[in-house]
Amino acid sequence: MIERVEKPTRAWVIHPHLKLRPKEGSAGEAGEESGRRRMPESALREAIGLAEALGLAVAGAEIVRLARIRPGHLFGRGTLDRIGRRLAEEEVDLVLIDGPVSPIQQRNLEREWQVKLLDRTGLILEIFADRARTREGVLQVELAALEYQKTRLVRSWTHLERQRGGLGFVGGPGETQIEADRRALREAITRIRRQLGKVRRTRTLHRVARRKVPWPIVALVGYTNAGKSTLFNRLTGAEVAAEDMLFATLDPTMRAVRLPREGGSAREVILSDTVGFISDLPHELVAAFRATLEEVTEADVILHVRDISHPESEAQAADVERILAELGIGTGDGRPVIELWNKIDRLAPEERAQVENRAARRGNAVPISALTGEGMAAVTAAIDAALARDMREAEIRLDHGDGARRAWLHAQGVVEEERFGKAGPVLKVRWTEAQARRFARLAGKGGAEPARPRGQGGGPRCASSAASAAGPSAEPIGEGPSSDR
Repeated sequence: MIERVEKPTRAWVIHPHLKLRPKEGSAGEAGEESGRRRMPESALREAIGLAEALGLAVAGAEIVRLARIRPGHLFGRGTLDRIGRRLAEEEVDLVLIDGPVSPIQQRNLEREWQVKLLDRTGLILEIFADRARTREGVLQVELAALEYQKTRLVRSWTHLERQRGGLGFVGGPGETQIEADRRALREAITRIRRQLGKVRRTRTLHRVARRKVPWPIVALVGYTNAGKSTLFNRLTGAEVAAEDMLFATLDPTMRAVRLPREGGSAREVILSDTVGFISDLPHELVAAFRATLEEVTEADVILHVRDISHPESEAQAADVERILAELGIGTGDGRPVIELWNKIDRLAPEERAQVENRAARRGNAVPISALTGEGMAAVTAAIDAALARDMREAEIRLDHGDGARRAWLHAQGVVEEERFGKAGPVLKVRWTEAQARRFARLAGKGGAEPARPRGQGGGPRCASSAASAAGPSAEPIGEGPSSDR
């Protein structure tokens, strides 16, 4: 029996870099917004990393500087001919364009070069489809892929140009078949959304169950390949896949962690690892993974992991904050955000000293190395301090029949004093904003509005929001900042 070794797909990576800013609304504007802010060499390295993450053999890569975007072929005639000759010489199977490519441009370039072509969105979708493991992750990727394909049917049916709709020569090529395919796509999208709805209801039930667990939630967010999974494994002792590869983690993972007793509270927290972000993340994926990242909305503390050794660490941090804002998860909503400046082991001694000085001046930044374990004690101490600093005091009045809610407050460990009146128990609590929101939802049996964050009206309104959600049987009757703040 002869074993056949499958030949790896040879890919050519192209990063189109506009020399001038395009007019508003023109093709390529979204990609160039990132290009103006980031160096093209760094963007090309990231695109090569994406190709390697998909298991492609990168035969070559180049930056193509453009004076303007050509609506038909993206590139000018001279550039088309030069790239075409090189692709033939290198026997390239796939061209990856690191930027947006319209359906017409994709069809024309594939005809011109006689190779398969993917733009940045298509490449990221392929990676996500290859990596998704959970049922929800697979459905989310399928939904994003179908939304992406809806606009690109023009590429698939050019062989039907002899078919015409309407009367005589009126109508376009292959209208009947394209419309049939559009209907099939719409039906598939509706079916997947229905399935996703069932999965999300299950996730909501799990989230409601976790609210009863008396531990704060700490969420890891950050740019892809910043070291989140390595840090997660270091803190929890888990064995989540952690590789030097873009998008090594797609599905969220949660583990319980006990903070050290030395100099701390020895409290237990739930640590959540999430999918990494990337610049110009396809909007289809942002929408599809919104439910997965809803775990971050429940977090008491957000840990923003940054690769501080990367030359464009600041730009990556800005991308993360922008995507979080797009998901409706603002880092300025009053919750503590701690920046973990990872990979300091890669820095030269002089650079490392500068980074440590900058972190000391920032106050909310901790230099670490998740790989070597440096700075882990500082991370747990920062989490403990953030949870203590975010605490506020309030008094909650309950009815005699509110045993479940009273038990929840005691299980959370937030009750500092309790007395019993004629109407029921009155509890003095010390809790975080997130715990106030969770109590509001618990009190409202899932239908309550979340408590207003401090960034939208101040802390004193949070507990009152919890009370209004809970109804007259659970009413905070006084609140003020914690005495040790």
